[in-house]
Amino acid sequence: QVQLVESGGGSVQAGGSLRLSCAASGYTYSRYCMGWFRQAPGKERERVATIYPGGGSTVYADSVKGRFTISQDNAKNTLYLQMNSLKPEDTAMYYCAAGTSCGRSWFDYNYWGQGTQVTVSS
Repeated sequence: QVQLVESGGGSVQAGGSLRLSCAASGYTYSRYCMGWFRQAPGKERERVATIYPGGGSTVYADSVKGRFTISQDNAKNTLYLQMNSLKPEDTAMYYCAAGTSCGRSWFDYNYWGQGTQVTVSS
């Protein structure tokens, strides 16, 4: 049974930092692209970042480049998202996802976590 469990969300002031984690189980972690997505109320789910199998390549949304860093620990089957210089517009539910296709769309990913809320106040 595939499980993705996010943690680390919370409420911070603008300029602050948070580190999200996603613990994966039930599949061969190292063979999948891993991604972070977010969805704010009334908006579409958007990709924040993707890390390719092996961790050699990463892709970021323009809105988070230079502020967010995606990483993973294959030994722990855990995905991370370090978020610095947070802005109010980063407020959303954040989801981790695993997929065999490393695309930018949510339908490129096969497995999803339940989400963790990030709220940034000005």
